[in-house]
Amino acid sequence: MEKQKKKILCVGLVCLDIINVVDKYPEEDTDSRCVSQRWQRGGNASNTCTVLSLLGASCSFLGSVAAGGVANFIMADFALRAVDVSAVVWQVKGQTPCACCVVCPSTGSRTVVLSDMNLPDVTAADFSKVDLDQFQWIHWEGRNADEQVKMMKRVEKHNSTIPQHQRITVSVEIEKTREPLYQLFPLGDVVFVSKDVAHHFGFKSAEAAVRGFYSRVKPGAVLVCAWAEKGAAALGPDDVVLHSDSFPPEALVDTLGAGDTFNAAVIFTLSRGGSVQDALTFGCRVAGRKCGFHGYDGIGEHFKDDENFKAE
Repeated sequence: MEKQKKKILCVGLVCLDIINVVDKYPEEDTDSRCVSQRWQRGGNASNTCTVLSLLGASCSFLGSVAAGGVANFIMADFALRAVDVSAVVWQVKGQTPCACCVVCPSTGSRTVVLSDMNLPDVTAADFSKVDLDQFQWIHWEGRNADEQVKMMKRVEKHNSTIPQHQRITVSVEIEKTREPLYQLFPLGDVVFVSKDVAHHFGFKSAEAAVRGFYSRVKPGAVLVCAWAEKGAAALGPDDVVLHSDSFPPEALVDTLGAGDTFNAAVIFTLSRGGSVQDALTFGCRVAGRKCGFHGYDGIGEHFKDDENFKAE
């Protein structure tokens, strides 16, 4: 099978997002009404799958779910988005996590309170059952890093046995300021590092972050850092820092999942042979567009005629 005809696998969290849209962030110990409320499938890796599918990529999700009403909603929504869930790990302990989200369009804020319900993350043993030949790209949302290192080492070993043009590209998102996650830096071909992690290390811009972190990634890797309304930067082995401005919508409506959307659009472009600069710009464009409406549904329709879709 040609590499570009294979699927993209995202490994990480899926949860239920209960989203309250408010015209003003509520004060503590008060009662207030929201403008609207909806249920939405959430979680970084899960959201990235949604956007990849809307953009036209064939994708799969690997994460933990526990049987029940929340899982029924989640699995139905995966099916609606044509995301393959054959690799999902059904856990017998814990409950499928839920996040309560407050979205305030007037300030552009999104506040998330997650209950993880003690659901175990997928392990290297779970990942060992995945048929790697299905995939051209595997993306990890950095979580249980010790296990994820073993998973990535398995892909590395697999890649060493096949021709260069058939090898699986590995990407990883390092979003949280947790020390164990930093061991994932040298394992990705494409590494996404968050503004929060950059700030934690004292970097004041995306450009400074990709320069400062680049010694942590492996030779030949691409390091990407998005910086909200300031756009995004990337650095690759040619030692040239690339930049894209942001593309804010006419009206800021919903920033929840904008980072996952950016990651998906970058992965989508690179998986189809696009340049890092094209991927960076497309990522900022799609993320900006997503901030102009609730959820994700407008993405595929808006970008279906984009030149990025025509360069198979």
